[in-house]
Amino acid sequence: MQPVTPSMRSNYPRTARPHGERHDLKNLRAILPYAWEFRGRVALALSCLVLAKVANVGLPLVLKQIVDSLGAGPGREITLPIILLLGYGLLRLSNSLFNELRDAIFAKVRYRAMRRLSAQILSHLHRLSLRFHLERKTGAISRDLERGTRSVSSILNYLVFNILPTAAEFALVASILLINYEPAFTVVIFGTVATYVAFTFALTEWRMHFRHTMNALDSRANTQAVDSLVNYETVKYFNNERFEADRYDQTLARWEQSAVKSQTSMSALNFGQGAIIAVGVTLLMVFASQGVVEGRLTIGDLVMVNAFLLQLFIPLNFLGIVYRQVKYALADMDLMLRLLEKRAEVQDGQDALELDAGRGEVAFDKVSFAYHRNRPILHRVSFTVSPGQKVAVVGASGAGKSTLARLLFRFYDVTEGRIVLNGQDIRDVTQSSLRAAIGIVPQDTVLFNASIYYNIAYAHPEAGLEEVIGAARLAHVHHFIETLPEGYDTVVGERGLKLSGGEKQRIAIARVILKKPAVLVFDEATSALDSKSEQAILAALAEVAAHHPTLVIAHRLSTIIDADEILVMDAGRIVERGSHGALLAAGGPYAQMWALQQQGRERRGPLPTADETAALFLERDQG
Repeated sequence: MQPVTPSMRSNYPRTARPHGERHDLKNLRAILPYAWEFRGRVALALSCLVLAKVANVGLPLVLKQIVDSLGAGPGREITLPIILLLGYGLLRLSNSLFNELRDAIFAKVRYRAMRRLSAQILSHLHRLSLRFHLERKTGAISRDLERGTRSVSSILNYLVFNILPTAAEFALVASILLINYEPAFTVVIFGTVATYVAFTFALTEWRMHFRHTMNALDSRANTQAVDSLVNYETVKYFNNERFEADRYDQTLARWEQSAVKSQTSMSALNFGQGAIIAVGVTLLMVFASQGVVEGRLTIGDLVMVNAFLLQLFIPLNFLGIVYRQVKYALADMDLMLRLLEKRAEVQDGQDALELDAGRGEVAFDKVSFAYHRNRPILHRVSFTVSPGQKVAVVGASGAGKSTLARLLFRFYDVTEGRIVLNGQDIRDVTQSSLRAAIGIVPQDTVLFNASIYYNIAYAHPEAGLEEVIGAARLAHVHHFIETLPEGYDTVVGERGLKLSGGEKQRIAIARVILKKPAVLVFDEATSALDSKSEQAILAALAEVAAHHPTLVIAHRLSTIIDADEILVMDAGRIVERGSHGALLAAGGPYAQMWALQQQGRERRGPLPTADETAALFLERDQG
């Protein structure tokens, strides 16, 4: 059998052009509103641009007068050249001054555009529905955002500082040559520029294939690197450091191939551009020299034409580079702008109202749901959680327990039926007001790479220190925090990895206590705690939830024996419901689960975990 290699497991891009049918003009139009905010500054910067180019074009004209005056006779050698030389120096100073003013004035436009677009992208990503975030590749998105925001600054910079100045200078030079000299000069210049632009555009479009491939592979490599670092414990558990390094290196090897091809083709492009410019310059100098020989032009005219050519073709040479960079920047920006085009799966209705949470009664009314059309998860589920009532949901993995919480938060919309909170269909209220009314303690607690104080106060950023400490006390985590050298300022590490599972869960409990929500959801909120801490926190949670509807997704049945109602789910249906005592007396699925957990308690000690319970089920089935 052929061994599985990292390259076989990586899905490299099937196409080298993610650009698709989008047009560069569409991308350019997308960033114009960000510049329009400071249109006054843009107009002033463009005025400085024009003044700088007028000064720059005036230099060859003054240089012609200096050269001609030096050969005009001895009487004017001392006075007139000095005036012209002073004018020449003043024009150079003016050119530098207006260029720097243009840069300074336009800086706020560039950086404000980067700031606004970055903030808009992040806000948009947060507004997208859960399905997008479950399918996203964080490493690729972060790299796309980094390149995309940088490309916005690059494009604005190229447009205002390279493309427009070159176009303005070309128009001024062409006008002067057309008015003062034979049409042959203008024909050669226009012909050279047209040939240069056509050659540059054609070859650059062909080369973009390599750039798109480089971008796709660069994003893929970054995704692999981020994934392996985020899951570094798993990498070490399975001794796969070499596997991850090889997988990453093979992606970079393909990126290297595309990068080499890109560089090689760029050398061919640069040589072709240089050849076109050389031919054009040679023809113009031949015409100018012939005019001097025949007496139709002066030495000053020859010098002026040569100076014009240097001023025109040097930026035109850079214009080829600028065009490539603009194309690259548009390609880099394309994936970022595509993110803005994504629409949230769950959106507020046009007439959505703010939720009046009231006492917070929650009702699931014949709710059915499917993540995919051919994969139904819930089937006509109905139950009610009244204020002060604790309803627990139990069942095997995949029964649909956690889906209930996701639907309550409206991460997805129900397929059939409805969910009602305080008499209001949650689809008729704003998502923001709905989620503000619900607090959850998840089983898998993920914390921000910030201080403990920040993570607790995240539920209520305006809360004071005393409120945060009070919530920590109720969650029985204050004493632990005080034992840390930096106390509440202790940084917990990425995803809270510096803390144990129990410590993270208690911080999550403190966070939801600080939020003071109308409805509470506990997704096995004490699964990572020892028995003593669990009992203390259960008592605290009971106190917090005394007057609130509480939905508990349970794995340890011992934590829900006080529930007012227990729902037993199987394959998306409620197959049994009642109190702990009534369900035990019924001798159904719940009683069997309870018996298995009691066996686990006898074998492994108190309060078996969800994994232990699953193992007992498997042991029973195999027996």
